[in-house]
Amino acid sequence: DALLDHDPRWGIAAVSMRSRVTVDALAAQDGLYTLAIRDAAPSFRVIGAHRRFLGPSEAAETRALLADPAVMLVTTTVTEKGYCLAPDGTLDLAHPDVVHDLTDPAVTPASVVGWIVAGLAARRAAGVAPFVVLPCDNLASNGAKIRAALVAFARARDETLADWIEATVDVRSTMVDSITPAADEALGRDVAAALGGLADGAAVQREAFAQWVIEDNGRPLGPDLASVGATLTPDVAGYERAKLRILNGAHSTLAYAGLLRGHASVAEAMRDEALAGFVDAMIARDIIPALPPVPGLDLDAYRAAVLDRFRNPGIVHRLDQIAQDGSQKLPYRLGDTLAANRAAGRMPGHVVAALGCWIAFLIARAVTDTAIVDPKSERLLGIARGGDPAAVTRALADEAIGFLPGLASDEAAVAAIGDAAALARDGEWDRLFAAACS
Repeated sequence: DALLDHDPRWGIAAVSMRSRVTVDALAAQDGLYTLAIRDAAPSFRVIGAHRRFLGPSEAAETRALLADPAVMLVTTTVTEKGYCLAPDGTLDLAHPDVVHDLTDPAVTPASVVGWIVAGLAARRAAGVAPFVVLPCDNLASNGAKIRAALVAFARARDETLADWIEATVDVRSTMVDSITPAADEALGRDVAAALGGLADGAAVQREAFAQWVIEDNGRPLGPDLASVGATLTPDVAGYERAKLRILNGAHSTLAYAGLLRGHASVAEAMRDEALAGFVDAMIARDIIPALPPVPGLDLDAYRAAVLDRFRNPGIVHRLDQIAQDGSQKLPYRLGDTLAANRAAGRMPGHVVAALGCWIAFLIARAVTDTAIVDPKSERLLGIARGGDPAAVTRALADEAIGFLPGLASDEAAVAAIGDAAALARDGEWDRLFAAACS
């Protein structure tokens, strides 16, 4: 929408593969919807960049759209699961949607990979240049993975098409970061008040901070997205790493320590001065020194921006949601930082304490028979029921659950995490925070 202020050539055609709800809501409002910025100074803007709205029943129109030479850029937001990838990041050729799509080129695709390949095949047959593909889901190295998935899908159907995609199609890695809570009744009331009583059935809300990092590979992108705030860089991985370790690592720390200290949301936990100071120190002393420099990104400024975002009273981000799936998240959010520091000969006391809080959280849930949301919940709670922090830490490290493989052999780190878990379990917060700084 901001791009249209100085370059009116562009517009968005929205395609929903599964549901008509948003598509129908947009169509009923001529494509207009309200963006509510939830910040200390809330603001509302009517967005008018959408030109077409296609749902799952409009397959012929979607095929024609993807084949249209005027379409230069295809962005995808389908969640990580929507790409039908196997655990190793390659296309899962046994996935039911992929199997369905490979049965017949004329079938209506069920997968986003199938749709993109169908569009590319039509363009190749017509002698039309391929569009650029920007996957925008939270998937590390998403450009490389989706490109490989497109080639693998095409190769299962047509070797020459696969070779053409591999040689000509530009699929770029991206990173998108902006907290976007689901629409709720409060949003509807606030938007109606801002619009003089008009109802908006498609309103969305997000925080003021927004970051869209796009891989710059020297090839033309089409719209000048950099002119409206997107960051083009050859090092998307550096931005991903910084976000994962700084923002997500701090989020997980706030979740486990905050829940143990009786808090419910990120903003509430950040009003706990002792906890907020601990998280700030963790980023400054343990995380940033273990990160490689990222061209174009000031890590200290990013740290300050992250902490400001966490304090935002307009965003209610529940700690119990962030605490979910710790066994899957923590190896990358905190484990990589622990490993990098240990490789440099340092003991990162704040990260050690954060991992100790996770273990204390597990013990607290286990001894009260409180369920947790985690794919390894049964095993985690089974280990944690032992109650002894040192023994629980040792067992989790040995099985590499929540830890990086290899850390089990770091006796000093395992012992330090066990000690931190004991302090967190017993509510010895002053001692825990002091030990982190020693």
